[in-house]
Amino acid sequence: MIGVVVVSHGKLAKELVAATEHVVGEQRRFRAISIEPDDDMDARRTQILETAQACDDGDGVILLTDMFGGTPSNLAISVMGQGKIEVIAGVNLPMLIKLSEVRATLPMAEAAEAAQEAARKYISIASQVLVRPG
Repeated sequence: MIGVVVVSHGKLAKELVAATEHVVGEQRRFRAISIEPDDDMDARRTQILETAQACDDGDGVILLTDMFGGTPSNLAISVMGQGKIEVIAGVNLPMLIKLSEVRATLPMAEAAEAAQEAARKYISIASQVLVRPG
């Protein structure tokens, strides 16, 4: 089963994991790491790598970050070469729900693409979706 680690600014990661488990139930090897402004970034990089290793049962780990180019994303990307690790930026709840559904059955590359598709599919502008004819 693919491991999942959400890494974000502030408490967003913890809340996204909690929301995912609220919808789909408790998840194994599904963790959150919060990056705070005053954190020691080398210590956080080590935490990300150790958490990824703890979540990997051999199928790899997907690290999901809140924003490409931000500190959480840069830290996650910095550990990519140290195991079977993929990073996806722009995490949202539909993406995490999809990963919880497919991570036991799909290879990591396909699971990452399924997560990306779900993330995009559920971004909607309500007035465009709910327009009534006439």
